[in-house]
This record gives sequence, C-alpha cells and structure tokens, in this order.
Amino acid sequence: MPSSTRTHKITLIPGDGIGPEVTAATVNILETAGKQTGCTFDWHSYDAGADAYAKTDEYIPKALYKSIEENRVALKGPVTTPIGGGFSSINVTLRKKFDLYANFRPVKSLPGLKSNYPNIDLVIFRENTEDLYAGLEVMINPDIAQSMKIITRKGSTRIAKSAFDYAKKHGRKKVHAIHKANIMKLSDGLFIKCCKEVSEGYPDVTYAEHIVDNTCMQLVLNPYQYDIILTENLYGDILSDLCSAFVGGLGLVPGANLGAECAIFEAVHGSAPDIAGQDKANPTALLQSAVLMLHHIDEAETADKIQAALEKVYAAGETLTRDVGGKAGTRAFGEAIIAAL
Repeated sequence: MPSSTRTHKITLIPGDGIGPEVTAATVNILETAGKQTGCTFDWHSYDAGADAYAKTDEYIPKALYKSIEENRVALKGPVTTPIGGGFSSINVTLRKKFDLYANFRPVKSLPGLKSNYPNIDLVIFRENTEDLYAGLEVMINPDIAQSMKIITRKGSTRIAKSAFDYAKKHGRKKVHAIHKANIMKLSDGLFIKCCKEVSEGYPDVTYAEHIVDNTCMQLVLNPYQYDIILTENLYGDILSDLCSAFVGGLGLVPGANLGAECAIFEAVHGSAPDIAGQDKANPTALLQSAVLMLHHIDEAETADKIQAALEKVYAAGETLTRDVGGKAGTRAFGEAIIAAL
C-alpha cells in the first residue's frame, strides 16, 4: 500500500440515459485503482440536461458551473441533446462557457477485438469553440435559414499549436490539417494558413493538408497514413465518428475537452435511453476518458494501471459487453476490470 495519499477534487456529471450506469462503473474502477496507488477522489456530483431541469429549472445549474470553475476538472457521462428543438447541447454550452478550445480524441485499437483495420493508433485534434458550432443562426424569412461559419486566427492557431505540441511531446511524426479551402477560400483558407504558420516552428513533424471529402475516402482506404488529424469543429465531429468505427465504435473511444483553465473529460457516444437501466451499457469510452483525466492531473501510475487492466479484460474476451460480442452486463464488466487490477 502507498505510504501517502493524494486527493483530487473532481466535478462529476453522471448524465442521463445510460450515463449513471457507466459513470458508476467508472468511478468504482478509479477508486479501486486509486487505493493501490495512493490516489483518492473527492467527487462533486451534479445533474445536467433534462434531469437537472426537472429539479432546478436550469439545464446547467449554476452550482455546476461554480464547481467546474473551482475544481477545474470534470468527468462527464453522456447527456441527451434534443434534435431540431428543445434546449441547446449541454456539451457545446460547457465547451463555450469554459473556452475548452481543444477537443482531443485518441483512436486506438483494443486487443482481442476483430476489426477490418487492426492496430489503429491515430489522434484527432478538433477545434472546439467556433466554426458552425458557434451557433450563430438566423431565419431570414420563413423559407430561408442562415447559419454563419466563424473561423478566427486565434482559434485556428491555438488548436494547431496543441496538435504540434502533442506531436513533439509524444514522438508523433505527422500532422494533417483537414479543410475545404478549395470552396471556402476565406474561412477554411484562414484555418490552413494558420496551421501552416504553426507547423514551421516544428521542423521534426511532417505537415500535410487534405481536403475533407478526400480525407473520408483516404481514411476508409488506408487509415494508417494518418498520425494526427488537425481540423475544424464540424469536420472533426464527423471524422472522429468515422475513425471510431475502425476500433469498434463510439462506445470505446475517449474524449477530452481542454482549455487554458479547465478540462472536461467525456464519453463521446450518446445517452442510449433505449437500454438505460438494463445493465447492458459498455463503460469503456467513459473509462478511457477517465484515463485521459488521470494523465491530466499527473496520476500516470493510476492511469496506466487501469488501462492495462482494461486491455487485459479485452484480450481475454471472457467478460465483454454485448456491443462487442460478449454477454456480460455493465456491472460484471466493471467487476472484471477491478479483478484485473
């Protein structure tokens, strides 16, 4: 047992649908691993979305905003976002509120899972605060809706710097900037201009540019040609979902939203209300997001221990959830990881 302990205050947003189930499994695993490494957690839990509105008349309670401001780190389960109406996306609102400009999504194969694309290991850096996600829309008349795409030098430069800094720190060799500047010559043109300017400060990292539609084809033909994908908000959303299919789907891929002051780590999949409360959900995406969080708060030993246990369970293939070909439930899968610790 460790001789001393380190306590981290973490804002916890369980979410809705399957959120509370995958969050509970993840928290249990973190607390068990933490006991072995001297790391403990002071969880500050808050609802968001429809559940929060039912209790507080606020989709994002003021207490939740305050908690993130104070703790600077949050772990978030999936929250339902209505399509075409209702409240705005909780995810987008939180990213804009705390200026979480870098959406970091590593896409890496897990052992034991069959795939048409084995041994995938690529990273997506998606600008997180502007582009069409700025949410600037207007009805010009009842038959015409206009949405404004916002690209700034500040936003483009700092996401590019994040990607190249990561490449330098982790020994990555190549960054592709993904764009549509052949059509959107001013907005996407500014984005790739900024990316190229940043790249000049990293001579050991190869820089390339691909048009987004060609990138989709190239990814399907040969995803191994990519190392780090650097792109705008909308393209990044689409490409990260596409890339997740290479390793088994959104239920397995982690996500981090990083800013200068705060960070929110979240599963990138939906809330799946159709299977909520049925002990069927796979907590892997949220658990791997929590591993990213542990690295962020300098708990690498705990992070590596959990990742090794997760990969051991997948390699054995005996206690997997239904979405990846197994028969286990959420709780049994979580217990198998705890046993593997």
